[in-house]
Amino acid sequence: MIKSQENIQMVDLQSQYKRLQSEIDAAMKKVIDSSIFIKGPFLKEFEENLAAYLNVKHVIGVANGTDALQIAFMALNLEEGDEVIVPAFTYVATVEVIGLLGLVPVMVDVCPDTFNVKADEIESAITLKTKAIVPVHLFGQSSNMESIMDLARRYNLYVVEDNAQAIGGDYRFKNGEMVKTGTIGDIGCTSFFPSKNLGCFGDGGAMFTNNNELAANIRMIANHGQKKKYHHSVLGVNSRLDALQAAVLDVKLKHLDDFADRRREVASSYDLAFTDSDFIQTPVRADYSTHVFHQYTMKIEQGKRDALKDYLASRNIPSMIYYPLPLYKQEAFKRYHKEGSFEVTEQLCRSVLSLPIHTEMHKETQDYIINTIKEFDT
Repeated sequence: MIKSQENIQMVDLQSQYKRLQSEIDAAMKKVIDSSIFIKGPFLKEFEENLAAYLNVKHVIGVANGTDALQIAFMALNLEEGDEVIVPAFTYVATVEVIGLLGLVPVMVDVCPDTFNVKADEIESAITLKTKAIVPVHLFGQSSNMESIMDLARRYNLYVVEDNAQAIGGDYRFKNGEMVKTGTIGDIGCTSFFPSKNLGCFGDGGAMFTNNNELAANIRMIANHGQKKKYHHSVLGVNSRLDALQAAVLDVKLKHLDDFADRRREVASSYDLAFTDSDFIQTPVRADYSTHVFHQYTMKIEQGKRDALKDYLASRNIPSMIYYPLPLYKQEAFKRYHKEGSFEVTEQLCRSVLSLPIHTEMHKETQDYIINTIKEFDT
């Protein structure tokens, strides 16, 4: 029998903090000593540093990734009943904010290899009411943005990128130009939830845009709809990234590329270990995008997914199913479901399984995970 390991985690945030503790503690102390906890120089510095890293004109910090998505649609001045095309295989936040604003989420199927939405599925769902597309860069890899942007220009549609799982990733256009994910559409949105590749110590999020007018509108909406204090131009919300979280993120931003490299190293070891398996399909890397591996998500074929998950749990190895039930089958979204084929989404919900992956993974721990899966396969 393989020797058991204890305390294996999907993401080891504590070890990452300990490695960066001196930098993070010093940054947080500066904020505490200043007592400037809301807005102020620490948030401004992080926004400017992230904008420079992404090579985008504007970064606006908000309270969380869900707020970022909601404010994006508010900033586009969409009207009740307008349709927004989204992938059926995604996290609930992408779709719930659309419904909350009285818009209509139109779900489409995804690619069987990258799990991301593709242009031909989007185009078949476009109607006279369609106003926007939301490509979700799932698990750390970009959607094919060149084809999506071409489609958006042809039909005069907005593009809001859900970049919560792929910050730091690169997209390569056919002409060789490389740009950061989240900076290609009209607005990019991200989450700084602690387990994200760039995560804070609580809730946090941000929005990116190269459009000056949109940036001004976003800042106004996120600040109670006011440009001038106590003068409210539109109905807004209260959504702020606080200074302590900004300070933590500013430290981690300096390490973001290293975080991605460490995750890729773990992913490559998994790939090599399972290359000869007859029931495991390892993640596909698209040639137009780097992969920052927010999740290492395999497809487990031959109906073995649930048995493998149980086997791993019995040996103290966590795993996750992202996502077990399509959004159109969720009670909250059944009213938006239209007739159509979601063959890939259905298959993915039956077969995907994510393994532990993070920046602090020890070889011994990963070997134990790999050997346990191979033991299951014998």
